[in-house]
Amino acid sequence: MLRTALTAALTAAALLVPVPTAGSAPPAVPAVSAPTVSVPPASVPPDAGAIPRLTDRQGRELTLRGWNVEDKTHRGEAALSAVTERHFRDLRAHGFGFARLLVFWDDLEPEPGRYSTGYLRKIDRVLDCAARYDVRVLIDAHQDVFGPAFGHRGVPVWATRTDGLPFTPHPDDCFAEYFEPAVQRAFTHLYEDADLRRAQAEAWRVLARHVAGHPAVFGYDLINEPMGEPRAGEDLPAAAHRIEREQLTPMYNRLADAVRSADRDAWLFVEPTPVVGEGVPTGLGRVDDPKVVYAPHFYNTAMEAGADYDPGAGWIEAYERAVVEYPRRYGVPVVVGEWGPPDSSLPGMGRFYRDAMASLSRYTSGWAGYVWCYGGGYCAVDGSGAFRPHKELTAEPYAPSVAGTVRSASYDPEAGVYRLVYRAARNGPRVTELSLPPGRWRVTADAVVLRTAPGQAWIVAAPGRDVTVAVRRG
Repeated sequence: MLRTALTAALTAAALLVPVPTAGSAPPAVPAVSAPTVSVPPASVPPDAGAIPRLTDRQGRELTLRGWNVEDKTHRGEAALSAVTERHFRDLRAHGFGFARLLVFWDDLEPEPGRYSTGYLRKIDRVLDCAARYDVRVLIDAHQDVFGPAFGHRGVPVWATRTDGLPFTPHPDDCFAEYFEPAVQRAFTHLYEDADLRRAQAEAWRVLARHVAGHPAVFGYDLINEPMGEPRAGEDLPAAAHRIEREQLTPMYNRLADAVRSADRDAWLFVEPTPVVGEGVPTGLGRVDDPKVVYAPHFYNTAMEAGADYDPGAGWIEAYERAVVEYPRRYGVPVVVGEWGPPDSSLPGMGRFYRDAMASLSRYTSGWAGYVWCYGGGYCAVDGSGAFRPHKELTAEPYAPSVAGTVRSASYDPEAGVYRLVYRAARNGPRVTELSLPPGRWRVTADAVVLRTAPGQAWIVAAPGRDVTVAVRRG
């Protein structure tokens, strides 16, 4: 998680759809004539298809929306104990169907070649909880400041090589620790040393072999926020571009091969360095796999340091311009793996969340906010489970799966109207799923609308038909 500034370094049917209590039986809904519905213009133009959509094995176009789920505190026998069924029950109750689950190599392989079956069982428990609530899980191989050798989590101590270079902790600015010589050299050894390359790939092979086929597993994020070691005379953007091109790209191809030896189906998520947050396009090259997702993080330097959102600074626009280059070049979908400020209570944060949600809807197939926990700071909700200030704006109607080709999709938070336009597939699945936040929502479409579960509605359209769906609050 990027926690500080980089500045120093640079229907024919209509019905009212309430959200009933869990377990209520879905009523049968007769088809009626659909009224005319006034909806806002779509934010995604029909010709924005240069970036592919994420799909499932049936060919449905997917939108993932959810949150990171983590336990960075507990290790060993207590690992993942802070992640409970409540996380997934509450995610689903708020309309989210996606979780990015943090796992740590230091827990998986505490000694070279010794993999913890206990830790794998703990991952199983979390995945089982997610499956009970139909939450798709992205398994994230997480590191913060490389790992425990520097007081954090991630790469085991036994796989950390520093060549005796110095490390000075920065208790109030952990991101500054990435620029310590020992940390930077540790990344270089991870990327370049043959035995560490093999160890990292084998750890992924063991993990993927264990969880492959679990109904909750959607994909694998191969490493969180990778960094590296600048060369003499390089500024940060130049160093990031070289590291991404010469070290991360080969690493991702190695790890993709390792995962594919165990799991042929899941999506592989690849990240650039966090420098992308400064509006710098990535230097990543092609990852030779048919199911790759580009997964940058969406953090603003000033806001990470505690500042309020300044829409006049143009940060969101600069970030968007930088991020779309890679997926357009290589034809891969985008899912933002982390985003959200540490202090959402500042006066401009309502505007930030509205602008951010609109931007993310323009070019991504989804996102995972940071972080679904019960407290302050980055937490999505407080101890009672209520959204922290302005974070309720992340809970919008959306279409998790569309049985066809999305032409446009948008939500107007002021009017409380979501609009989806798609062409129904001529073959394969016919059912499009809508996810609805808590509250009362009226769904109309020039196709059949059904309610089947709390917070959900389904659209059934004739093959090849152009369909317009509107979801209105109240």
